[in-house]
Amino acid sequence: MTGLVTVLGSGAMTNTINGILDSDVMLVIGSNTTETHPIIGLRMVKAARNGSKLIVADPRRINLCDSADTWMQQKPGTDGALINALCHVIIRDGLEDRQYIEERAENFEAFKESIKNCTPEWAEQITKVPAVDIEKVAHTFAKGKRAGIYYTMGITQHTSGTDNVCALANLSVITGNLGKPGAGLNPLRGQNNVQGASDMGCLPVFFPGYQRTDDAAAVEKFSKIWDAQLSDTPGLMATEMPDAITDGKLAGLWIMGENPVISDPNSDHAKHAFAKLECLVVQDIFLTETAELADVVLPAASFAEKDGTFANTERKVQRVRRAVPPPGDACDDLSIVNMVSNRMLGTRSQGYQGAVDPLYYTVPPFAGEVFDEICTCWPAMAGMSYERIDEKGIAWPCPDKDHPGTPILHVSGFPRGKAWLSEITWSGPDELPDAEYPLVLTTGRVLYQYHTGTMTRRSKVLEESAPSAYVEMHSEDAKALSIEDGEMVTASSRRGSIQLAARITDRTSKGLVFIPFHYKEASVNLLTNDALDPKCKIAEAKVCAIKIEKIQQDPVPVTLN
Repeated sequence: MTGLVTVLGSGAMTNTINGILDSDVMLVIGSNTTETHPIIGLRMVKAARNGSKLIVADPRRINLCDSADTWMQQKPGTDGALINALCHVIIRDGLEDRQYIEERAENFEAFKESIKNCTPEWAEQITKVPAVDIEKVAHTFAKGKRAGIYYTMGITQHTSGTDNVCALANLSVITGNLGKPGAGLNPLRGQNNVQGASDMGCLPVFFPGYQRTDDAAAVEKFSKIWDAQLSDTPGLMATEMPDAITDGKLAGLWIMGENPVISDPNSDHAKHAFAKLECLVVQDIFLTETAELADVVLPAASFAEKDGTFANTERKVQRVRRAVPPPGDACDDLSIVNMVSNRMLGTRSQGYQGAVDPLYYTVPPFAGEVFDEICTCWPAMAGMSYERIDEKGIAWPCPDKDHPGTPILHVSGFPRGKAWLSEITWSGPDELPDAEYPLVLTTGRVLYQYHTGTMTRRSKVLEESAPSAYVEMHSEDAKALSIEDGEMVTASSRRGSIQLAARITDRTSKGLVFIPFHYKEASVNLLTNDALDPKCKIAEAKVCAIKIEKIQQDPVPVTLN
């Protein structure tokens, strides 16, 4: 994990969105950018039109391939082998940035030894990407003066997700592409303010600002700030909670703005676990499929109905302002948390007498006060204030009030001194196809829907544009199963079955199928694998074994006259 923490720190973009236009090489891997991050995707297309070489690595032919200089169609779950092979070629052919490595990296010789057998021919056998394409991409990337890497869940949602990211970090370091414009290692965050949630400690191993819970100094610091003795034991990852519930180790759960009944891999397992809870509380703006199972539902406010800040994918902290009051009994999230906390403590905050203002629905402490506390807790935001970000956001780190923020990370070095080049040994997916389940399933999003459809499926225009689930199948697979385009089929894995329409296409390779995960009536996460990455505990949602079967129609009775 060292390489990941050293180079990425927080999992945030090291560079800026607008900096994409400064790139002369872009490697987009495991990211259907034009559909999942359309504004960023537009910048990539514009950069390609301006002469930047675009390399796409994806098991499906996504729209971005139309603008690509090279498309590598790797098998799902083989990204680590592909990246190691790129590094192998770069070092084999003397294309690495020797000066950068000597000045700013360590463990190079051990890393070099670890990939000496990761030849393009070796990788071709695993990934099915031609060796000649691997060599071409390695040369293109290494020779770029400003080469940026962009990725999303297609890289991380694997049992080897941490290793995949470390491998990409290796590629950035050996080519000297960290700490300069138009380059960098850039994970594109998948949901609004997920970066801010990470920054604020919504990970069980961190306090706010990525200060570890098992660090004695951090425990002491936050214990003093919050006037409570805090535990130094890391909590559970969300993916570990269903098993903890089933094992009787977790009795209550409070879910905010999440719909795991649809979004969790092997989602039936999560649903059955929730039924065993003594208390399930769900806080959301709509009655989601998860909220329908709750003992208590707390109606929350949307982004346009509350004050605060968001931190976006490029680490920029921006103001959010209430445009309209929340409807009905809905309250902003902070007020809900404050009111529940006050009742648990049996006290009242100063100035709060139990009545909620019907217009603003806020209860102290207010968002601005919390933001001020954040800036005292985390040195990377110490220089921020509502006044400073009133009109324009600031990218952290921003250590003092005169600091302009840091659009590009690692310009002058790395927090630990030198970047650690990780020795990555590729391992395949947890579940491979076999005689019973001969096809590989991968999942993703479509342009007109978002996540579990909680908001977008309530929009008539968006719903009409993408109204139902489908399974993309290669034409040869469909022919072998006598399946016609548009025909209803059953998709099954070891965990469940769904019914949906077949879409015959050559966007996928033979043996691979794709299903979007937005649709509750054909929830693909009933099928996906919840095997976990041993380091970061992310589930392997992007590859599992399934089978597709025709739905046999009952014969129409013939009436004889």
